[in-house]
Amino acid sequence: MSFAEHLPVLQVVVPLVSAPLAVLFRDRLAAFLLVLAGSWAAFAISILLWLQVRESGIISYAIGSWPAPWGIEYRVDALSSLVLMLVSGVGAVVLPYCRSSIVREIRPDTHYLFYAMFALCLTGLLGITITGDAFNLFVFLEISSLSSYVLIALGKDRRALVASYQYLIMGTIGATFIVIGVGLLYVKTGTLNLADMGVRLQDMTSHRPVLAALAFLTVGISLKLALFPLHQWLPNAYAYAPSAVSAFLAATATKVSVYALLRFYFSVFGETAIFKQLPMEDLMLVLALAGMFVASTVAIFQNNLKRLFAYSSVAQIGYIALGISFDSVTGLTATIVHLVNHAVTKGGLFLLLGAVMASMGGVTLARVQGVGRVMPVTTFGIVLCGLSLIGVPGTAGFVSKWYLILAALEKGQWWLVFLIVLSSLLAVVYVWRFVEAAYFRAPRADLLQAREASLGLAIPAWILVGATIWFGVDTSVTVGSAAAAANMLLGVTP
Repeated sequence: MSFAEHLPVLQVVVPLVSAPLAVLFRDRLAAFLLVLAGSWAAFAISILLWLQVRESGIISYAIGSWPAPWGIEYRVDALSSLVLMLVSGVGAVVLPYCRSSIVREIRPDTHYLFYAMFALCLTGLLGITITGDAFNLFVFLEISSLSSYVLIALGKDRRALVASYQYLIMGTIGATFIVIGVGLLYVKTGTLNLADMGVRLQDMTSHRPVLAALAFLTVGISLKLALFPLHQWLPNAYAYAPSAVSAFLAATATKVSVYALLRFYFSVFGETAIFKQLPMEDLMLVLALAGMFVASTVAIFQNNLKRLFAYSSVAQIGYIALGISFDSVTGLTATIVHLVNHAVTKGGLFLLLGAVMASMGGVTLARVQGVGRVMPVTTFGIVLCGLSLIGVPGTAGFVSKWYLILAALEKGQWWLVFLIVLSSLLAVVYVWRFVEAAYFRAPRADLLQAREASLGLAIPAWILVGATIWFGVDTSVTVGSAAAAANMLLGVTP
C-alpha cells in the first residue's frame, strides 16, 4: 500500500502520538514543538484527503484490514473532509498563539500538560469526524471532552474550575444519552457501522426502540453542541477558560457536534419511515428561533466580552439548526457553510479578545473603554468579526445568512426571512456595545500605556480574521464543499 492510502489513519495517529511524547519530555518548549508539528501534519493530511475526495469520491479505510461492516472503518466523504480540514486548520493556527498567551494565563509547570491535553482534544475531534463506527464516535467524543475539561480548568481564574465542573456534569449527561442511543441502535440492527446501520434501519418495522434511540441521541448531541436550551455550560466555559482554549473550543468543539448530529440524522435515520413521520423539522425550527432570539437578547446585557460573545455563539448555533430544519439542499448548504464561517469568525474573535486581555488586564466593557485608541489594529479586527456575526456583505457571515434566506424562500416562508433579519439586528446591538466602549469613551488613566498585541498573538488571530473576509468574498471552497456535502446527505444527484 502506498503512503497516501494510510492518510485516514494518520489523520488521527499523528496528533495522538504527540500527546504522550509531550508528557514524556516534560519540557514546555519540547511539548510545544511536538504538538505544533503534529497539528500542522494533521492539517496537511486533511488537505490531501479533501483533494482526494474531490477527485475520486468517498474514501474507506479498514482498520486492521477487517472490511466494514465487521471491522472498524474510517470513512472520508465530502462532509467529513471539510470538517477535518476546518478542525485541523484551526488547531494549527491556534497552537502558535498558545505559545505567547499561556505564559500569562497558565502556571509554567503545567505548560507541557496543556499541550498534551490540546493534542488529545484535537485527536478526539478529528476522530469523531473521520470514524465510520458509532461506538468509536462515542469514544473519540469522550477523549475530546475529558481533555476539554482539563484545558478549561487550567485557567488562573478560580471560576474556570467551576466552569469546567459544570461542563463535566452536562457533558457526562450528554455522553450517557449518546451511548444509550448507540446501544439501542446496536441491539436493533446488530451493527455499529454507521453506513450499514442506516441501510438496516430502512427495513425496520418496530418503531419504539429506534424512536428511543433517536430521542437519546438528539438530546445527548444537543447538549454537546449547546443547542438552546441545553447551552448552560457554554457561557462560563468560554468566559473563564484560557484565551486560546476559548478560541479553539468555540471554533471546533460545537462544530464537530453539529457534524455528529448531521451524520446521525441524515446518514443513519434519514431514509427511515420513523424519521420522516416525526415533526423533527418543526422541533429544530422552534429551538433554532428560540436560540437566535433569546441568546442574542441575553448577550446584549453582558458586561464581560467573552461571555457576551459566548451567548452570541449560542445564537449562531441557532442559525445552524435553522438550516437543518429546512431539510433541503439549500438549507443544509447554509448549515454547513455557517459551521465553517462561524468557526473562523469566532476563533479569530476570541484570539483578539485574548490579546486585549493581555494588554489591558481584562475584557469587561469598563476595562476596554478607549481600546480603539491604544490598540487600533486589534480593535479593528474585533469589529470585522462583529460585522461577520451581524451578516454584513463582504464577510463570511453574510454568505451563511444569504443561503438561509434562500432556503426560507424556497419553502415560501417569508416570515422566516423577516425573523432572520430581525435576529441580525440584535447582533448589531451587542456588537455596538463594544464599538461604543472602544471608540466613544476615553481609556482609563492606568491603561494609557497599553500597546498593540505582540506578533505571536496578532498573526494567528489575523489569519482567522483574514479567512473571515476571504470566505465572504470567495465562496468556492466553503459553498462548493458544503453543497456537495448537502447533496450527499440528502442523496440528491447534483
